[in-house]
Amino acid sequence: MQLLVEVERLCKRFGSITAVDGVSFVVPAGEVLGVLGPNGAGKSTMMRMIAGSLAATSGVARICGHDTRLAPIAAKSCLGYLPEGSPLYGDMTPEGFLDFVAAARGLDRSERRKAIARVIEQLELDEILYRPIDTLSKGFKRRLGIAQALVHNPQALILDEPTDGLDPIQKGVVRRLIAAISPGKAIIISTHLLEEVDSICHRAILIARGRIAGGGTPRELHAMASNHNAVTACVEQANAQRAAESFAALPRVASTKIRIDGADAFVTATPREGAFIADAVAETLRAASIPARSLEVDSGSLDEVFARLTRQVAEAQS
Repeated sequence: MQLLVEVERLCKRFGSITAVDGVSFVVPAGEVLGVLGPNGAGKSTMMRMIAGSLAATSGVARICGHDTRLAPIAAKSCLGYLPEGSPLYGDMTPEGFLDFVAAARGLDRSERRKAIARVIEQLELDEILYRPIDTLSKGFKRRLGIAQALVHNPQALILDEPTDGLDPIQKGVVRRLIAAISPGKAIIISTHLLEEVDSICHRAILIARGRIAGGGTPRELHAMASNHNAVTACVEQANAQRAAESFAALPRVASTKIRIDGADAFVTATPREGAFIADAVAETLRAASIPARSLEVDSGSLDEVFARLTRQVAEAQS
């Protein structure tokens, strides 16, 4: 396994305030790592240190084996970085800006033409190439910021809120692009959108008060939710109580609840420790001769998981 990003005990202090507190993780080639956390958790500070734009108080970050402190040029040559806010030169055109960035990255004229054509196609920027950047929408500016991070085809990418300010169609463009380029690259994205974890991340970590509060694959994170594998049956209201009592009698069911909506009742069985109970629930309904209009299995709420992990860190530090 080729590790393209390595972070060891990274810390950043601003006077008496510790913004990042001993963070460690690795990102191998081919992985998209999501970094989540509430505002002020230390996500952007951590990413700036990994990218080499902010000096760490202590700890080490390596990009493709290069220490960002001891070999900053070598490390940054392997990295594409989209910082928070996408700082751009407003008086330039997107084409001129991308040519400037590509030249700064050491590409010759022929290489620059090919690289610029590639990122223009990837980010669908054709229609705004010759407009002043200051006149562009926030969405196009964000896509241009991603394009400059990709122009030299780096092995590692750090993207701070890459879909911030994008409409649903533009978000789809960026997410498909990240998925398409991820093989062979290490990609770190910070996001506050939990849907992004499910759609493009292979793994995610949660940062809370400068520390890693938890993490795992999307499947593992969903499995941490209290409602993971909960089953909801839609039955006639007259059968609701009997269905709930039948579910409660199952050995792997922890609790049941009923929600009434007109003539329908939605009876939810929550399992013990995330056990898979859908087959048992379906068989119970059949045995009790209770017709079900629908049967749904809940994957588990990421909102709940992240809220709980964040709260646990806060309680541990108080």
